[in-house]
Formats: sequence, structure tokens, C-alpha cells
Amino acid sequence: MRLVIIGGGILGTAHAMAAIGRGHEVVQLEREPEARGATVRNFGLVWVSGRSATELDFTLRSRQLWEEIGGKVPGVGFRPIGSVTLVKTPTELAIAEAAAASPHAQARGFELLEPEQVRAINPALRGKFLAGLRCWTDAAVESRQALPALRAHMTASDRYTFHAGTEARTVTDTGSGATILDDHSRIFEADLVLVCPGAAHTGLTRELVGTIPVRRVRLQMMQTAPLGEALTTAIADGDSFRYYPGFAGPELDVLNAEQSQTAIAAEHKMQLLCVQRLHGGLTIGDTHEYEEPFAFDVDEAPYEHLTAVTEELLGRKLPQVIRRWAGVYSQSIDPATIVTRAEADAHIWVVTGPGGRGMTLGPAIGEETADLLNL
Repeated sequence: MRLVIIGGGILGTAHAMAAIGRGHEVVQLEREPEARGATVRNFGLVWVSGRSATELDFTLRSRQLWEEIGGKVPGVGFRPIGSVTLVKTPTELAIAEAAAASPHAQARGFELLEPEQVRAINPALRGKFLAGLRCWTDAAVESRQALPALRAHMTASDRYTFHAGTEARTVTDTGSGATILDDHSRIFEADLVLVCPGAAHTGLTRELVGTIPVRRVRLQMMQTAPLGEALTTAIADGDSFRYYPGFAGPELDVLNAEQSQTAIAAEHKMQLLCVQRLHGGLTIGDTHEYEEPFAFDVDEAPYEHLTAVTEELLGRKLPQVIRRWAGVYSQSIDPATIVTRAEADAHIWVVTGPGGRGMTLGPAIGEETADLLNL
């Protein structure tokens, strides 16, 4: 079977990997010279800890696939570093205790640690906190280098072709397959077309499937110069409990009722996530913005908040911030929906909307799509 995949981000690339792994031929089109959307504007985290119980098995499967991919493609930078969520208040501690005692704690790899135990596994954490909720199943990849590495690996199969700087203009079902006309006036023929547009919900996506139940979410993040020491795990703060369904329960209800977030954190719907890149710098974020139109510039106040929180946990000043950016990702409106798949025609599908889970769940989503479409 010959597939044409439109979109060069993590979802498009994950679907290409799944198809090639099953012996199919894949042509992938990306309108930019390189993917520039949410795929490269994230933490590179494979985040198991906060996923809901209903999607835990799916997330663990994706984590397994990432580890397998990392073994075959070292360039993706897969690292089973785990994470520690650092709590600073009794209410946050109650949530961590409930998570560590939950029926899914062992599957997630949860363990509640005293401060000295946290510092034993991550000596860079010399700041103030009451305890740490460790999750050893969390992992990291290098989001800015993963896709080129994966494409190089797929190209070696002789069943994969990547066309950069190529925008699909029309996609037409022919009854036995589909044809794609690009902006270079080239025509590609396919048995199946998968459109993975990321947050581009208009244009070709709207022409193919109309309005689908997804929304766009904007975030702000930053990256520092090398820390000068190892941050051996990813870290999160207690505000992260508010944004992950895996921590839902009466303890979280108490935290939300307290309204204990700072004004800036509440206004920008913030959490701290922090992971060290292979070059030693820290990727730090993030914010959540749901109401469009989104600003074209970035707001400095969230960065000041993130800097202060990170420095309090590290017990030291951050290195110089060398990059700041905003990103926009596609999120399915129904919280129970992991990804939105919309059938445009018999041989044309649109796949988008994994929310902030695209990097975590990409390989499993690609595998599941292949199963659903009998590839």
C-alpha cells in the first residue's frame, strides 16, 4: 500500500513509522523546510505520571514504543530519566500521598520521597520543598532533533520519501484511492491519505472535514544556557497537579478551592515543568491560553514566575535564558478523547488534537490508526 501523509510533525511522522513498520510505502509532505509547530516547541517529555487511569495503558504502550525507537534511532535522544514533582504545601503533599497510594501507583512508577531522598537521586535540587513524588516511568526525547533522526532512519528503508517545502493544495478521493496536488503543480497518487495538520484547523483541513471538535491552545516556554551540573530527572511543581487528570480526587478539589496559586500563575494557567537537554540547558514552561485571537508577542510576567519557582527548587540562580518562544497546539475538546480522527472520504482521513500529549503519545497514536484502518 502507498500512503501519502500530509504534515511533518510528530503525528505525521509517527504514522509514517507505523506504516513503514508494516511494510507500506510512505510519501510525507511538509509545507515548511522543517516542522516548526508544537512538535519542536515542547519539553520533549514522555509524560506518564499525570495521564488519566483510562489512558494509562495507552500511555505506557507509547512509552514502550519510544524506548524501542530510542534503541534503534539513538539520534532521538531517548532517556528514561523519570521525574520528580516537588510539593511545597500540606495540600500538595496530600495529593502526592494519594497518588503514591493509588491502585495505579505501581504501574506509573510512583514513589513518595522525603527531601533527602529526592536530593540523593537529583543532587541539583538544593532548594525548599516538603517532599517529591517520583515517577520513574517518565522519560525524555530531544524534540528538536528527533524528527530529522527518524526521517533518516525511515529513508534507509527505501520505502520513504520526504518532501520539504511542499504544501498540499487539493486532496481528491478517486474511488480506489486519492490524488494530491501540491503547490509545485505535482500530483501524488495514494491508496490512503492521512492529513496530520497540527493546529492548522482552517485551509485544507476545513475543506476536507469542515469544523471538527478541536481547539487551539497557546503556551509560552524558555530555555537556558547550560546549567553546569546534571539535573538527573525532569521536575514539576505542585501547580502541575491542576492540569493532569491522573491527580483528580478530593485532595485536588481542596487545592483548587484554596485558590493558592499566585495571581500570575492563575491568570496564565501555569505549571512548572523543567527538563535538561543533552547540551545541558534547561527547557522550562509553561502557560495555557485558550481564548483566541492569541497575542503575537510573549508576556514577560510568566517568565519571571517560572524563573522564581525554578530557582526556589534548585536553590540557585538559573543560567542566562537564551531562548523564549510561544507555541500553539491542537487539543480535542472532549477531555476523554485522546486524538480526533475525522474521515473526509473513503481514502482520506484527518488526524489531530492530541493536546499537550502529542510527543508522549505519538507512537501509540500512529500504531492505533494503523490498526483502525487495517494497514
